[in-house]
Amino acid sequence: MKKFIITSLLLLIASSFFAQASLDRFNDQDNITAVVVNKKMFDLMSKVKVDASDNETQQYMNLIKKLDNLKVFTTTNTKAAADMKLTADKYVKTAGLEELMRVNENGKNIRILVKSTTGDTNIKELLMFIEGANQANETVLMSLTGDFDLNEISVLTDKMKIPGGDDLKKATKSRK
Repeated sequence: MKKFIITSLLLLIASSFFAQASLDRFNDQDNITAVVVNKKMFDLMSKVKVDASDNETQQYMNLIKKLDNLKVFTTTNTKAAADMKLTADKYVKTAGLEELMRVNENGKNIRILVKSTTGDTNIKELLMFIEGANQANETVLMSLTGDFDLNEISVLTDKMKIPGGDDLKKATKSRK
């Protein structure tokens, strides 16, 4: 019985470790474009001086202070897209994310999931998965972590030109 408990604990710890790191495996794969912005970069960006009268830029600067990581992976390769979908599905099950929105429109499938903190719109992690994102049939997997309000995300998607940003805007408007 003691061996069973120890083995179960090790499996649980190992599976949670691999679930958290599973998205990082797309960083160096052929046929996948990866954009990763870490906490250090967000800290540096937040120190840039901006015009205090520009409200949208001020909102953007306030938001990036709250972010830890942004990972965006895109591909038009069908094998890589299938791998991204499988990995995203596994990640969702182990990371404790809840579905915020799902859209299936004209061959474009969008799933937006979140891990909430306190309150209805405070988010610790946001995961977005899009299949058939444009005419090139692009697949997009995006993960954003930090401690931010869901309503602030549209400013980020505008300024950083994140793939799928328009879909994310629609989700935040419907959540208000």
